[in-house]
Amino acid sequence: MKKKLIIAAAVAIVLFVIYQLFVGSYNKMVEMDENVKEKWAQVENAYQRRNDLIPNLVNTVKGYADFEKSTLTDVVKARASATGVKIEANDLSAENIAKFQQAQDGLSTALSRLLVSVERYPDLKANENFRDLQTQLEGTENRIGIQRKNFNEAVKDYNLMVRTFPNNLFAGLFGFSQKGYFRSVVGAEGPPDVKF
Repeated sequence: MKKKLIIAAAVAIVLFVIYQLFVGSYNKMVEMDENVKEKWAQVENAYQRRNDLIPNLVNTVKGYADFEKSTLTDVVKARASATGVKIEANDLSAENIAKFQQAQDGLSTALSRLLVSVERYPDLKANENFRDLQTQLEGTENRIGIQRKNFNEAVKDYNLMVRTFPNNLFAGLFGFSQKGYFRSVVGAEGPPDVKF
């Protein structure tokens, strides 16, 4: 009788440890998944702030009659393209993040061309409203960089969790899969080629 009781207690302890490991791993993956989603929301907020500044910037620049209309048109089109790419927080695959990043990079390029064009218009550069918008845009670009970094850190922690043993067994069982990262733009690893 005593032997059966010891065996039953040992089995109960083993089952309890397995249960705790299982539940603990699952709950940690849920927590880390939610953290990634929250960081993604912050990335979207930063990009939305930039998108909200663009109409004011375009309207300020539009007031200068001889300003290049094609440059403004490019910015408006790029903004429409960037705002058209939406990713659900539940589907943060590498491919979806790349699509999102490509649309946002197109807008960044159009904005850069706009700001370079402004250099030929000293009256516009002196406009207080334009300078304020330019400062806000620069601050927003910094926020975007910080939020993307925070997102990538959360994804790294999550991906490590779902790929390491024994968590990878539970991750596959419950549908936790790796998430995508923001990557550098091709060519960003070297200095820009400046020609005059």
